[in-house]
Amino acid sequence: MDDNMKQFHQSLVELEHEAEHLLLARHQVVENDKLRNGNREALTALRKRARTTKTSVSSPFESIMKDIGRSASKPLVKEVCTTCGNHNSDERTWMMFPGTDVFASIPFHAAHTILETDHERLEYEAKKLQSYVKEKSFILSEKGVLADKVSPGVLRSLVNLTDKPK
Repeated sequence: MDDNMKQFHQSLVELEHEAEHLLLARHQVVENDKLRNGNREALTALRKRARTTKTSVSSPFESIMKDIGRSASKPLVKEVCTTCGNHNSDERTWMMFPGTDVFASIPFHAAHTILETDHERLEYEAKKLQSYVKEKSFILSEKGVLADKVSPGVLRSLVNLTDKPK
């Protein structure tokens, strides 16, 4: 083969390699979304069981202010779990641990704590995967592969998007 053909072959191999990584990342995003949805549904079910919502449980400051005038014998600070509220946190509930087929009866507070920690991890992985997909799409677009579908200018603007706090 002459040098032009070798260079062309090498560029095609690189494009295919990048495209394969992009497709794998997109598949992983879909799988991660399934896990996040299941986790969110489980947390919602636990909140329904405890009859709380994310905003229905008063903050520790509000509970202090309510209790100040009532009795001096009670402790001033009462830890209030935002998910449990006044629900009995020692009540046992069945839970299947993430990534396994093992069911266990564990305390309510432990169950929702595990799910909330797992939810935070899944959110972090989702953001990481989305930025990876953007990066790979941008690389492929720069090489001219996605030019017929998405223009490089539009893709560049998508890659540069950032979430700003309100």
